[in-house]
Amino acid sequence: MTQQGRRPARFSRPRTPHPPKRRVGPSRPPVEDPARQAALDTLREVRARDAYANLLLPQLLRERRITGRDAALATELAYGACRCIGLLDQILDACIERPLSKVEPGLLDVLRLGCYQLLRTRIPAHAAVDSTVDLVRAEQGSRVTGFVNAVLRKVSEHDEETWLQQLAPDPAEDPIGNLAMREAHPRWVVRAFADSLGNTGDELKVALAADNERPAVHLVARPGEVTAEELAAMTGGQVAPYSPYGVRLAAGAGDPAGLEPVRERLASVQDEGSQLCAIALTRPEVDGTDDRWLDLCAGPGGKSALLAAVLGISGGRLDAVEKAPHRARLVERSTEGLPVTVHVGDGRQPASMGLAAGTFDRILVDAPCTGLGSLRRRPESRWRRQPSDVGELTKLQRELLLTAVDLVRPGGVVGYVVCSPHLAETIGLVADVVRRTEVTALDARESFPDMPDLGKGPYVQLWPHRHGTDAMFCALLRK
Repeated sequence: MTQQGRRPARFSRPRTPHPPKRRVGPSRPPVEDPARQAALDTLREVRARDAYANLLLPQLLRERRITGRDAALATELAYGACRCIGLLDQILDACIERPLSKVEPGLLDVLRLGCYQLLRTRIPAHAAVDSTVDLVRAEQGSRVTGFVNAVLRKVSEHDEETWLQQLAPDPAEDPIGNLAMREAHPRWVVRAFADSLGNTGDELKVALAADNERPAVHLVARPGEVTAEELAAMTGGQVAPYSPYGVRLAAGAGDPAGLEPVRERLASVQDEGSQLCAIALTRPEVDGTDDRWLDLCAGPGGKSALLAAVLGISGGRLDAVEKAPHRARLVERSTEGLPVTVHVGDGRQPASMGLAAGTFDRILVDAPCTGLGSLRRRPESRWRRQPSDVGELTKLQRELLLTAVDLVRPGGVVGYVVCSPHLAETIGLVADVVRRTEVTALDARESFPDMPDLGKGPYVQLWPHRHGTDAMFCALLRK
């Protein structure tokens, strides 16, 4: 269906049969296809159990010993189909007589996988259809193979552009809806990006397209242990263009957990944008003491480890707060050997953990958020998040930032960071806290030296299409 919920008059719905009754007669034996099976299992777990594709699929590949070209195919199909669920469903809806809500969920996963192969890969149409039918036959026999075959053959009658011309809203009348379908994003996310960028033109299209590209793996060298140049030499990567501790690996470079510097805790995986926002907190001058810092939302510990390593060089100590016990354990593992005290508790209730007001020199508030800035790394999250999430999250973000303002000493600095460009989570929220409290917004751009396209300030919004990082937002406030 279109973004407005109506099908264009110029397009008539193709007809396909309902799932046929089981046929009597010979059928082909199942064909083992480990790559497609892993991709299908990932789609099902994402739908049924809210699994994260970027965590689940690598585990499946390791457990099933899928490597090389099969692993690359499984990755492309699983991540690609997860990113495009909305687009795939609109096309499948045009090819099935019944509402998609009436299609068995597990069967819909199979159809999405086949539809993605037909529209967004170079796999020949006959191979895409036959391999998908084989997956169904292996699991359910021949009961629904005719239905799957018929639907996918209807899909294969047009390429993606033709489907878009028939189903997408008119770009002149509804540019947001048109881009939402073309770039496989929910409409509300496209609107949020447009509001942040300030336009609905070419840059918005480029920004959305960047979310559909497979990102490079970014590493962070542990300060005091190894330099970025040394880490690049050890891993075959390139020194990051902006972070003094960053290294970028090529997309598809393999599982970074197997790299020796990562195993030896000389480095860890961390997006360069996250590194830059953590480092930005350390750059404004503060008068007096500068040896007690706080990470108020520390899990899973990447920014805590970076801050603690920097602080440890000068003899300071970091307090790290995490509400969830299992995430607090991740913080402990990430910061092992560093000057860190981990507290398990709600960052909005610091007194329960013995954290007193006005005692910290620098505080990082890496607040829970919609995560709209990391859609390229979390392929299914664009469809999992809902507009209704924003209000609840901004309430939490505001409470955490106000708590940080209370905990920082006069003259100290608070860094507010979210992985989102949504104005309600970024500029709007910070402006509200500045109005409510005795803090001054610093020009954060000065703490991101040599970076282009940072906007008019005083806050910084990073973008994948501009900087090659996640879309991180950073505000620096002095009390």
